[in-house]
Amino acid sequence: MSAVSHASRGLALPAARSIALPIALLVVWQIAGTAGGNPRTPVPTRVLAAAMQLVESGDLPLALLQSLGRVFAGFAIAAGLAIPLGLAMGAFASVERNVDPLIESFRPIAAIAILPLAILWLGTGTPAAILIVAYAAFFPIVVNTAAGAKRINPTLLRAAATMGLTRLKIISTVIVPGALPAIGVGLRIAMGVAWTAIVAAELAVGAKAGGGGSGGIGQMMFVFYAYSIELNRIVVCMIAVGLVALALDRALRAGMRRAMPWMSA
Repeated sequence: MSAVSHASRGLALPAARSIALPIALLVVWQIAGTAGGNPRTPVPTRVLAAAMQLVESGDLPLALLQSLGRVFAGFAIAAGLAIPLGLAMGAFASVERNVDPLIESFRPIAAIAILPLAILWLGTGTPAAILIVAYAAFFPIVVNTAAGAKRINPTLLRAAATMGLTRLKIISTVIVPGALPAIGVGLRIAMGVAWTAIVAAELAVGAKAGGGGSGGIGQMMFVFYAYSIELNRIVVCMIAVGLVALALDRALRAGMRRAMPWMSA
């Protein structure tokens, strides 16, 4: 019993330390926010109440689902284009020589900068939001994939060629497995960029799905800011954006650990 008690204390102490700072910050925030006497100032208790209202009404979950649907669609398009292109750039010097200048010319252009073109071509609905997400997520994936493919040990490539493998077979059996860690890093970065891009796009244009559905978490934040000045609800949306981003990253890391058990993601 004594050993169990000591083990329990050993686990409880780090856990208590990890939550002590967040609790202290919440207490300071509550005291500082209520000291001014402004009932509209966001404080933890009011933010919590606003969060419960948004969750109970279903508005917050619906907005998050709308945004996540756009993010997953744009992310899938970006990955479907960027991974094959990145592998080709890493495997064939001629492809990299011709494609890399084009990619490096567009990569510094922020996704939000193509917003006018997206609206002109696709309107202010979901397709425009998906295009912005796909554009934002494309570059981290293609750059990391190409870098991973180029870092393959040349000895492995020569050995595969000596065994008579075709170039396509070498790519599938040597280059792709060797580039997987870099591809995984690119996917993680791209998912974070994609989530940021969708919030920015919805804030900018109020991208709204057909049928009168929610326009996503970005549009919800815009409405709370522009029409009702609901600061507590805006903070709720900000916290929700951060928590969803954390959950998406953890899910990707778990998937990478399953796909690459030799790599600690």
